[in-house]
Amino acid sequence: MAYDLKKESDVKEYVEKLGVEYRFGCYSEKKPEVCHLLGDYLEGIKKDFEKASKVYKSTCDDYGYAKSCYKYGNYSFLGKGKSGSKGEPRVAYQYYEKGCNLNDSDACLHSGLLLVSRSMPKEIDRDVPKGLQFLTKSCDMNNATACFYLSGMHISGVQKKPEDVAATTTTTTPAAAAAAGGKTVAVIKDTDYIVLKDMKKAFQFAYKACELRNMYACANLSQMYARGDGIEKNEKEAEKYKKLALEMQDEVKKQQETLSFQQGVGMPN
Repeated sequence: MAYDLKKESDVKEYVEKLGVEYRFGCYSEKKPEVCHLLGDYLEGIKKDFEKASKVYKSTCDDYGYAKSCYKYGNYSFLGKGKSGSKGEPRVAYQYYEKGCNLNDSDACLHSGLLLVSRSMPKEIDRDVPKGLQFLTKSCDMNNATACFYLSGMHISGVQKKPEDVAATTTTTTPAAAAAAGGKTVAVIKDTDYIVLKDMKKAFQFAYKACELRNMYACANLSQMYARGDGIEKNEKEAEKYKKLALEMQDEVKKQQETLSFQQGVGMPN
């Protein structure tokens, strides 16, 4: 049957039929990719987050479908699909890690971010080396955001807990005291870093992230070329990547304007 998607009645019938097909493909034919589509259908069209959450979880648990593991990780982290839930970061991490082991780049990204960030929930034990492995795997699978984060980590380096560093590295050498006006200063050594500053690696990750269309990485790449950080100074290349970053910024603005306009257009009664 051909549907006229300009007619509201046809749209409704098409959507309902789609749901029937997804349920059959999932529950009768037991196709994991169709089960995941059913989850997306329940989430995006029916707005039934509780049922969507259950579908994503079972598709991950029963079939090892990586994208569903990632989606259920998101639901668990946000407490989505469970009435009154504030989120379960540990459960979220378990499903992100499972999705990453099944080679989903977004699951690897989120696994890594949970482990490296100081601002993540206290239920998650910080493990920067392991998080770095997850982020690297995600970047290797061409996840632009993971490559961008890796670049940032190598630009600044990743210290151990700042309070531990301050407690073990405070010194008042004559030169340091003179430079600080006689005040006590902290001299941070390489051993105080979990990830050392490395501008060459930072450049490599920024370059890849920019090639994968990460706007912020392109902006950083421009600055690196302008300053000669991690790469030979090159004003022409700096201008090239600055222009590219600005073009991407304009694209984002246009997309946001289009989205705002579409949200303002109501469905016919």
